[in-house]
Amino acid sequence: MSESAYRIKGATGEWEVVIGLEVHAQVTSNAKLFSGAATEFGAEPNTQVSLIDAAMPGMLPVPNRECIRQAVRTGMAIDAQINKWSRFDRKNYFYADLPQGYQISQLYHPLVGEGEIEIEVDGETKTIGVERIHVEQDAGKLMHDQHPRLSYVDLNRSGVALMEIVSKPDMRSPAEAGAYLSKLRSILRYVGSCDGNMDQGSMRADVNVSVRRPGEEFGTRTETKNVNSVRFVMQTVEIEALRQIDVIESGGKIVQETRLFDPDKGETRSMRSKEDAHDYRYFPDPDLLPLELDDAFLEECRGSLPELPDAKRARYLALGITPYNAGVLTAEVESARYFDALLDAGAKGPAAANWVTSELFGALNKLGKDIENSPVSPAQAAELLGLVADGTISGSLAKQVFEIMLETGGSPAAIVEERGLKQTSDTGAIEAVIAEVLAKNPGQLEQYRGGKEALFGFFVGQTMKAMGGKANPGVVNELLKKALNG
Repeated sequence: MSESAYRIKGATGEWEVVIGLEVHAQVTSNAKLFSGAATEFGAEPNTQVSLIDAAMPGMLPVPNRECIRQAVRTGMAIDAQINKWSRFDRKNYFYADLPQGYQISQLYHPLVGEGEIEIEVDGETKTIGVERIHVEQDAGKLMHDQHPRLSYVDLNRSGVALMEIVSKPDMRSPAEAGAYLSKLRSILRYVGSCDGNMDQGSMRADVNVSVRRPGEEFGTRTETKNVNSVRFVMQTVEIEALRQIDVIESGGKIVQETRLFDPDKGETRSMRSKEDAHDYRYFPDPDLLPLELDDAFLEECRGSLPELPDAKRARYLALGITPYNAGVLTAEVESARYFDALLDAGAKGPAAANWVTSELFGALNKLGKDIENSPVSPAQAAELLGLVADGTISGSLAKQVFEIMLETGGSPAAIVEERGLKQTSDTGAIEAVIAEVLAKNPGQLEQYRGGKEALFGFFVGQTMKAMGGKANPGVVNELLKKALNG
């Protein structure tokens, strides 16, 4: 994408925004990173805490193989360098919800090195670099609303496995940042390494923003912490860039600091000055051996990867599906699974794609259901589309049958049979109705024969109406042309 696409006009000229994202994604696993405690969302406070998570004396961490496996699979999904040797470090700082007084993370030797993610904005593609993916444990959570004077500590999240996915500063607009986060979320959900539920905190982004004159050196960046939706990330970029431009143009300087985004006030505000790495006194964790991955483990990880969004989209395009429909169908893994099941049941690509993105999505939206809970299964949908393809019912009759299927869960063939909804290709019956329609509309007939060919659609509509929508449209068109031009 051309980097001149997004510029902010300040009082003294144009500015360019430079964006990097650090995404924390909770790893889908059976337990925490270094303990066997559960990680289920919404549990009662402090009911999912082992002695390790609570930092009881003498407790030793043991890496969870599944957490490491999921991080490696994620790295492979973005064509990243997988480091067969990596190491855990202690990041030391005091905070009330960090019982150990340090976080186990990976600073110097991460599990996953450089990779890339391709995004599309306004029809143009751009590659965003990924610096690294490292594995670390989450802190607990302070609860400030349980008591008028005290803050309570919930350690359920303490020790939960996170992948920190650090992008390069390659994004240049709010739209690019939004597209990157959406694409990353989609990949994680396809891989199954994170559920992507941003509203539950299992995926959140730290947004690094700086501004500069186009083509100049990078400016000083700020980091806005824990932004939990794609829309809020885009708003954060815009609001923080405007704030920085105002500061610089007023003669001030940007301070490297940590900020918070307030969606209600539409502003970012300062939290604390940004510490550098040495302030955390990082050193290798003495309780953990380095991670060493063998080829068999890596092969198993690679072999377990599903077809990813870009490959799936390319396959759909090859079936003749429009780029728009292919994008919609591959955006969410559940939609792609439903559509693949529909194809496996015999539906034809383009017609099936049109039906899913318009009829099915529209109906599910009205019902307030997601595609996983669709009242119409892929097999039933394929049967319905098959009845249209073989001429048993018309497109308009298919809509009626679909409505009945949504209500009853019945088979489309049975509904068509029971309700007498088969369309007719009986030329004699259709010719008789056409003759009646022409006799009732002499004025329009005269106009048509006088050169007003647009009236053809009027005669088609009248014929279909007279036959209750049950006439085969192809046969109607053919016979009408003969009658009108006879």
